[in-house]
Amino acid sequence: MSDIDSMHIPFALPSIGDDEISAVVETMKSGWLTTGDKCCRFEEAFANYVGAKHALTVNSATSGLHLALEAAGVGPGDKVLTSPYTFTATAEVIRYLGADPVFIDIDPDTMNIDVELIEEAINTSVNVKAIIPVHIAGQACDMDPILDIARKYGLVVVEDAAHALPTTYKGSMVGAIGDITVYSFYVTKTITTGEGGMVVTDNDEYAGRIKTMRLHGINRDVFDRYRSTVPAWYYEVVAPGYKYNMTDISAAIGLEQLKKADSFRKRREQIACAYTHAFSGLPLKVPVISRPDDMHAWHLYIIQLDTEATTITRDKFIELMFEQGIGTSVHFIPLHLHPYWKERYGFETTSFMTAFDVYNKVVSLPIYPSMSDNDVDRVIAAVRSILG
Repeated sequence: MSDIDSMHIPFALPSIGDDEISAVVETMKSGWLTTGDKCCRFEEAFANYVGAKHALTVNSATSGLHLALEAAGVGPGDKVLTSPYTFTATAEVIRYLGADPVFIDIDPDTMNIDVELIEEAINTSVNVKAIIPVHIAGQACDMDPILDIARKYGLVVVEDAAHALPTTYKGSMVGAIGDITVYSFYVTKTITTGEGGMVVTDNDEYAGRIKTMRLHGINRDVFDRYRSTVPAWYYEVVAPGYKYNMTDISAAIGLEQLKKADSFRKRREQIACAYTHAFSGLPLKVPVISRPDDMHAWHLYIIQLDTEATTITRDKFIELMFEQGIGTSVHFIPLHLHPYWKERYGFETTSFMTAFDVYNKVVSLPIYPSMSDNDVDRVIAAVRSILG
C-alpha cells in the first residue's frame, strides 16, 4: 500500500472481524454452502431483533422489494407511490412487475417523502396499489400519517429500510410498523453480508408467497428436502418464481454482524454527534432530526451546503475533500434526472423541485464503526478548512 493509500479515509468500509471470518470458515467446512441452517438461524435471530413474526433471507434488498410487491399483488397497470430521492432499485422493482412508480417530492430537511403530498398523488392517479416510504440515511419516515392514508385507500405499505437498521419510530422498531419491510446487507450498510437482504412481515400470506417465490416457485425449501431423515425428493413448482435465495456463507456473516448491530450504531452515533458539534457556525446544514426520541441508524451523515453563504459548490467541495484524502459521496441523484426515468415519464429537471434543490447541496461524509477518533478529527478538520 502506498503512503497516499494509507492516508486516505474511504467513504465507507465494512467492519469485518475474526468472528465473521471464523463463521465463514466453519460454514465452508460444514459442506453446506447454499441456503441452509445458517439462513434459518439468521432469519430467526433477525425476526426476534426487529420484533416481526416472519423474516426471510434474500440475496439483495432489490430482490426483497421485488418479492414484497409481487406478494402484495402489484401487477401491470398498477401504480406504486414512492420518492424520487432514492437509489434506482426502489423504483426499478415496480417496473419489473409492469407497474409504474408515482414519484412524490421530499421534505427538504429529512429528505424523506413529503407526507403532505401523498393523498394528492393518490387522488390524481389510478390503480394505486402500494406505497414505498424510504427511510433516508437511517431516520424513519413519518409513518403514522402514511399508515393512516394507506388504510384509508386500501394500500399496502412496503418500507424500504435499506438504511434503517436499527431505527425506531415513536418507540416501534422499523420492521414492526408497515405491512412488509425490506433491509439491505450490501457491503456499505449498517450490517453486511457482502450482498444480501431480509424481508420481514407479520402477515402469514405475504410470508408464504415470498418464501415460495424467492426460489423458483417451489413449494418446499431445498434445505428441508436434503436434511430430511427420510426420502423427501418430491417437490412441486406452484408459480414461476425467481432465484433470490441467500447462501449460508452470507448468512454466517450476517449472524455475527447482527450481534454487533447495537454497538455499530452507537459508534456511528458518536461520530454523528462529533460532526454536528464541530460543524456549528459553518455554512452548511447538519442532518435535521425530526423526532429526538427516535433511534437513528446513522447509515449516512448527509450535510447540505449553504449555497447562499459560501462560494464553494458541492462538486468543488467534494474535490477539495478528496485532495485532503477524504472520500465522500452524494445521496442521491434524484431518479427523475436519470435518462431512463426522465425519458420514460417525460420528467423535467424541475418536476420535483425540492429533490433537485437538495441534491445540488448534499454531501455524505464518512461514518462507519471502524473509523478511529483520529479519522473523525481529520474529516472535521478538512470540512472546517474548506468552509471555515
